[in-house]
Formats: sequence, structure tokens, C-alpha cells
Amino acid sequence: MRMPECGCETSMTALPVDAAWTVRGTQLDLVVGEDPLGVSADEIYSILFDGNTAVRGRELRLGSRPEGLSFSRYPASLSVEACLPDPSQDGGLSCKVLARAGDHEAEVSLEESAPDHVVLGGKWYPLASGALADAARGLAACGISQPGAISLRQYLELRKHAAELPGFADNVPLADSKPEFVPQRETSQLISFRGDLYPYQHDGWQWLTYIWSERLGAILADEMGLGKTIQLIALLAAPERDEASPSLVVAPSTLMENWRREVERFAPGLKTVIHQGARRTGDYRALLPFDLTITSYETVVRDSSMFEMIDWRTVILDEAQAIKNAGTARAQAVKALRRRCGIAVTGTPVENSLTDLWSLCDFAVPGLLGDQQSFEATYPNDRLGAAALEPMTSPIMLRRRVAEVAKDLPERIDIPQVLLLSDSEAEEYERIRLETLAEFPAAGALVALTRLRMFCAHPGLLDDTPIGIEEGLQFTKTQRLFEIVDEVFSSRQKLLVFTSYNEMADLIVRIARERYGVFADVINGATPISDRQGVVDRFSEEVGPAILALNPKAAGAGLNITAATHVVHYNLEWNPAVEDQASARSHRRGQQRPVTVHRLFLADSVEEVVNDRIARKRTLSETAVVGVDGKAETVADIQRALQLSPVGRTRK
Repeated sequence: MRMPECGCETSMTALPVDAAWTVRGTQLDLVVGEDPLGVSADEIYSILFDGNTAVRGRELRLGSRPEGLSFSRYPASLSVEACLPDPSQDGGLSCKVLARAGDHEAEVSLEESAPDHVVLGGKWYPLASGALADAARGLAACGISQPGAISLRQYLELRKHAAELPGFADNVPLADSKPEFVPQRETSQLISFRGDLYPYQHDGWQWLTYIWSERLGAILADEMGLGKTIQLIALLAAPERDEASPSLVVAPSTLMENWRREVERFAPGLKTVIHQGARRTGDYRALLPFDLTITSYETVVRDSSMFEMIDWRTVILDEAQAIKNAGTARAQAVKALRRRCGIAVTGTPVENSLTDLWSLCDFAVPGLLGDQQSFEATYPNDRLGAAALEPMTSPIMLRRRVAEVAKDLPERIDIPQVLLLSDSEAEEYERIRLETLAEFPAAGALVALTRLRMFCAHPGLLDDTPIGIEEGLQFTKTQRLFEIVDEVFSSRQKLLVFTSYNEMADLIVRIARERYGVFADVINGATPISDRQGVVDRFSEEVGPAILALNPKAAGAGLNITAATHVVHYNLEWNPAVEDQASARSHRRGQQRPVTVHRLFLADSVEEVVNDRIARKRTLSETAVVGVDGKAETVADIQRALQLSPVGRTRK
């Protein structure tokens, strides 16, 4: 390639001056006396290949060329690289501009005075005219003025503008757990956190803290059972806690009470309030004294103007698939919240299409993937589109699966999930409690216990008419059950659901068949003993997701159902031995994967007393003290169960 003329041929009257070639590192220059001239590629090219001896109006008497150095007429290529910094540094990201020729490369500067040529592997190369300026403009579009240390946001911009950067190479390793660019933090720093983190959870906490410190957002997409909530509580309880307040958790209404209790358990120092219900405040200033406000998606929509008046430090969306449809009121309401850091939490980041993931990213890092129309045009909803999208989303999404971190996990993962009745459900519970006690004054206690336990499974069980599918899904606990089913089925796994009520089991199976079109069946007292193993065999042989609804009396012992990796106790049994035997259908010898056991119960109801009693009996190892129907329960427990009321809970 013929380089352009330097235009330096002029008539000379002065005597030639001595000039010596010198190589310093990767730079070639001419030195007159002790002064380097800082010659350009054009000037060197003109001297070497055109025979000129004049530079900038000065006639030079050139010394011999550096020994062993050869010269190329053709330019070295220029590329931009994202990489990790020097190994001596703890975490961080870096950016380099490299000149390459063959197997040789060297960093080049974008300073205005930087040379536009380079020595690589004993050979001099020019850089193409304008190459450095093009690289500088490309980096400037990413918010980078010079190569060197960069932020995570700048790194994301590099990935976003990769096609516009010369020879862009991304050499940042993105591990499945904690990327190497995340700085190390010791668990001892969690002075406000009360609990132990598994190694992968410690990695997750470090990653979340790094994201927060970078003033970015993220998607925490760990598989169900890996403790996403505890990692987020660790983030909120970190040393930066004061800077992280006030923060907001937006969750399905079914999970708000569970969030409150988990925070109380693992970070009791955090001042927490549930903002929900008819008695909630309408003044945003009432929420400011709290470290953490917990609310529902529906309430954010209703109180959007109030929530938008607060500068939230961290906004966490639990079960964030709720905003997968960007046009919904809930998606628009949460995206309008002012926030320093937005974290979308979901085990199913893509349910139906890649646009689901776009909506999550649009909350976590607004603008990262452009608007929805351009996104859909750029990333088709197929395997190729997903592959093209992965480099853009992987730096801000942490996704671990149970199988990948099984070595860190116990064989059985217990997840108690305390649920909060809606206002109308709480009022109906209270009506039944009072009416039953008034109607049966002598036998009222046991009758009330039975009726209230049935209500806690589903209010429709108290009626003589069958429960329809639409009606069935309107109850808080049933909604939460099928949120769990959604996530389990998205991973193509199987689950067992235990309930004492045959009508409830039938409803679960009907909903599963209609909603998912999967294998779903029942084993209860009406199932002939000779047929029960056949049902289990069909369930186990099914490829992909499937569900069995089981009565613990009929299927709580004797059956081996290790094809299931999730067990749901839909209503708790008075006797912990019955519950443990039921869980053992899946968690037993021959099970190759960790089993997740979900225990659902309603706060401030008879089920809370059952849960407390089970915990107490387990502690005392008195697992065979009472019967399944609760008739042998102590007077104190019965009285407490009948006194608890979900009406009048303190809600801001």
C-alpha cells in the first residue's frame, strides 16, 4: 500500500544535520542531538520508501537503520479490547487499544500527540490514516476518553457498540457464578446480617454489591430453591446500608409477609414496613423513616404518584416476570420509579419470548437494549436471536441452576413460605371464625379448627358446589402454588403437591391439565391400592414437567417418587411425622438431585399455629404426639389458633 506523500520536499539552504534512528519499546523515532523529533508514519514512510531526507524543512543526514529492524509498507491492524486489569488489582474492568501484526501486538495511546506507527516483533508498521481518530470516536461514543480502567456501564456500552469499534474483542471471562471483575468482599463485612451464606450465595452477594456500587441494575435469575431472597437481604444489610435506604421491594401480594419475616430473621436491624391494604398511608413522608418498604405490584400502580416522589436507592422486583409485558400498567409503574439501582428477581427470565427479557433489562438498565421496536427487529425470537442477545445481557444477569451448585447445597432445601390473605379474604376468615364459635359454643373449638383449616386450603371447600378453575385461581394460596408450578415447569421438572382435601387435589389437577397440558393425576383414599404404583410409574416415565396431587394419608408412605425434585405441602399437618413421611416420597435413597420442599401457610391464621407447633415438636423430637386431625392438641394451642385473626394487621 502506497502511503500518502508527506509534502515535506522543499528547497534547502541550511546544511544537513545529523539524525539517528532510535527504537524505544514499540516506538521508532529520529533524534537530532538529544532531541527526539516525534516523526509521523508519513514522514518515516517518505524517508524509507521515497528516499526523502528532509523532515519539516530540515535536511537530515541519516544514520544507519537500527540493526535487525525491518519495515512494512502495509499498516498494522488496530483493535479495541475489553479485558481484566492487571492481576495485582482486585476486580475491575479495563479497555485497551491494540496494534496487531501476525502474532505480535502492542498497546497504543489515543493521546493527541501519540505516534501513528508501531514496532512489532522487530518490524516497523504504519497505522492506517485516521485509524486512531476512528478508535477515539468509537470509545467516546461509549463514554470512554482514554484506554485504561472502565466502569461496568462503559463495558456494557462497548458491547453495545461492538460493531462500530475497530476489531472489537471482548476478553472478559464471564463465569457462571461470580465474574472475575467483581471485587472480593469478606462475609465478616456483613455486620448487620444474621445468617450463613452458601459459597454461591456469597458470590451472588458480592456480585449484587458490585452492581449496586456501579449505580447499575441487574437480573438475579437463580433457579428456584437457591435463596435469591437471602442474597438480596445480604445486599440491603451490607456496610453501605445507610446509603441503600430507603429501598423498596415490589412482590406479588402472596409473598409480602414472607419478605417481612425473612428480613426480620436475617437483618433484624432493618426497619421494615408493609405498604398494603385499605389502611396504608397516602403520605410518602411516612415511608421515609423505614429502611425497606414492601408492597405489591397492584399497589405501586394505585399509588404510583406517591411512590414516584421518593428517590429510592434500590428497587427490587420479586417474581419480576410480572413485568414481562411492557405495555401493562404494572410494568410502566415500576419503570417510572426513581431509583439508583433496579434489580429484577426471577427464576424464569424468558417465559414466552425474548421480549420478556427485554422488558426486564429495560427496568434493570434502561436503554441498554434500545426500545422494544428496535430490539425486536435486531433480535428475532429464535435460537440465533438468543445467541446474539447473550453477550449484551450476560454481564448484568446472574443465573445459577441447582444442578450446577449442588455440591454447595444440602440434599434437602426447605422453603417455608408465609402468605398474607387479601383484605377481603381476611374479612371472610374472620366472619367464619366468629360465626362458627357462636354457632357451636360447646364443640366450637374443634369445628372452628376444621372449618378454618379448610378455608386456608380454599374458601370454596366450605361450599357444596364444585370449585371452578377461574374461582380456584383467585385465592391467595392457590395463586402462590401455581406461581411455584410455573417456575418448576419452566425448568421441565416435576413436583408433588400434598393436601389433606381431596376436592383441593382434584382442583389442582384440573388447573394443571388446562393451564399446561401436562400429565397430572391424583392419589388419594379413593385410588385403589393396586393402581397407585401405576400412577407413580406414569408420572416418573413422563418426559418433561408433570404433577401429582397426593393425600398424605394415602400416599404419604410406601411410595418411591424420586422423579420429583420439588415437594409442596399445600396445607400443613398437625403431626410433623406425617409431613416428613410425605416429603420422603421424593427425598429418599436413589434421589440424585437436591429436593426443594415448599411449605405454604397463611399468616395470622390457624395455619400459623400449626406451623409453630410443628417446629416445637421437631425441636423436642416428639413427632408422634398428636393425630392428623388435631383432636389431641393442647388447649393452649387450640385457644391460640382460634384467637388469631388476620383482620386489623398494621399496614401503612
